[in-house]
Amino acid sequence: QVQLVESGGGLVQVGGSLRLSCAASGRTFSSYFMGWLRQAPGKEREFVAHINLSGDYTYYSDSVKGRFTISRDNAKNTVYLQMNSLKPEDTAVYYCAAKRPYVKDYEYWGQGTQVTVSS
Repeated sequence: QVQLVESGGGLVQVGGSLRLSCAASGRTFSSYFMGWLRQAPGKEREFVAHINLSGDYTYYSDSVKGRFTISRDNAKNTVYLQMNSLKPEDTAVYYCAAKRPYVKDYEYWGQGTQVTVSS
């Protein structure tokens, strides 16, 4: 199993940037697909970004495509979410998630980190 801890959230102005980090426990981080999801106040949790084992494939929701970048450093057991051109609608709790390649759903979740974009 894997344990995940997010960090890097905070308060940022419209148009600003934040870089979220997710640190994974253990020595098998490179065996997991990773993703970021978010949940805004009063809304359902929604998918944000996904990255494969080596980091050479990424996928984004339409709402963040072109603004957010997911990346990973397997040597550091860490996945990142670079968020640029932030909008008020990006305000949410952001969660890091992990799954093995051959299962459908994310299996492991972090505690979440709050991102607030002020207008």
